[in-house]
Amino acid sequence: MSLLDLLSADQAVFTAWSGIPDPLTVDALAATAVDAVTLDMQHGGHHEDSILRGIAPILAANKPAIVRIPVGRFEMASRALDFGADAVIAPMVNTVADAEAFAASMKYPPLGQRSWGAGFAMARRGHSDPARWLGSQNDKTLALAMVETREALAILDDILAVPGIDGIFVGPSDFSIAWTNGAAINPGLEDMMSAIEDIGRRTRATNKHAAIYVVDPALSGRYISYGYRLLALGTEQRYMTLGAQQLLNAARASVV
Repeated sequence: MSLLDLLSADQAVFTAWSGIPDPLTVDALAATAVDAVTLDMQHGGHHEDSILRGIAPILAANKPAIVRIPVGRFEMASRALDFGADAVIAPMVNTVADAEAFAASMKYPPLGQRSWGAGFAMARRGHSDPARWLGSQNDKTLALAMVETREALAILDDILAVPGIDGIFVGPSDFSIAWTNGAAINPGLEDMMSAIEDIGRRTRATNKHAAIYVVDPALSGRYISYGYRLLALGTEQRYMTLGAQQLLNAARASVV
């Protein structure tokens, strides 16, 4: 199923978060129980070549591929879609102009300004009819604008109103820095939870998709109750740390 199909079914979608620019690592992530895999170009090590190569094993595992582009790299959003991504996350969308530029890069005319070049994406998904592909992609490929500052929160309704913006992705770490005026980084900060809830509910009220990065998995149920349905969990380093610790704990507990 596509990411749109999963989210339209109103079910929670848990995506892995990949920062290691190696298709073998991405392949291993896609083989786990996660619902999707996100390749991170902003803070992770992914680059254009690793996005091109990394999307293939995700799609081969029949899972949605998501890409987070660097700040302001809206042209990379189009390339990620051409490589076969289901969705693109754009960080630091703080103005309506940012949202409009992002949406334009994600959607074909007349909605946006995305140019034609879907050879990789069509081949990877087994499509051979360009006209049919063109007619479906504006709806199927999701543009998720990140809200992680007070400036973005203040114009949330305006961002949501931009044609071609399909949802909001909350970055709670940066949001906590903004919320405390630079005094703290605490993605689980209780004082900002009402704002995170407000973002989720207002996003869903416009029939768009609410997504969030989850630092503490125990908060997942709370976020889901706020309307968030796409939840990003951890990184490769965290998966390896937790997995290694679990294995070592079990091994050491067996030693008598």
